[in-house]
Amino acid sequence: MKKIIKTDKAPGAIGPYSQAIETGNLLFCSGQIPLDLETGKLVEGGVEVQTDQVLKNIKGLLEGAGYSLNDVIKTTIFAANINDFPLINEIYGKYFSENFPARSFVEVSGLPRGSLVEIEVVASK
Repeated sequence: MKKIIKTDKAPGAIGPYSQAIETGNLLFCSGQIPLDLETGKLVEGGVEVQTDQVLKNIKGLLEGAGYSLNDVIKTTIFAANINDFPLINEIYGKYFSENFPARSFVEVSGLPRGSLVEIEVVASK
C-alpha cells in the first residue's frame, strides 16, 4: 500500500506530485530544488549554496517521513552544468560521509525555476 508523505519540514510540491511516497519499507522522494523553506523562493548564490539548500530540504523531507540521511540507499543528482561536479560533490560529502548511497549524476539542459541542481533520493528502513 502506498502512503503519501506531506510535511512542512521541506518545501511543498510546486506541481501535481507528492513530496514523497512510502511503500513497504521504501521511501521515494521527489526531486528537491534549492527552495528556501520560509519564503518558497530559490536561494541566491552559486551551486554550492544551492546544493547545501537542496540537501537541507532532503534532510527535512526525510525527517518529516520518519527517516534520516543514513536511510538513503540511492541518490540521483541533476545538474545544469557537469563542470559543477566537484563543487556539488564537496557539499554532498558533508551530508553523506560514510555508508554512501548508490548515486547517479546527470547533466540536464534545464531545471525548475532556473535551479542549478536538483537531487532525488530513495530511502529504506
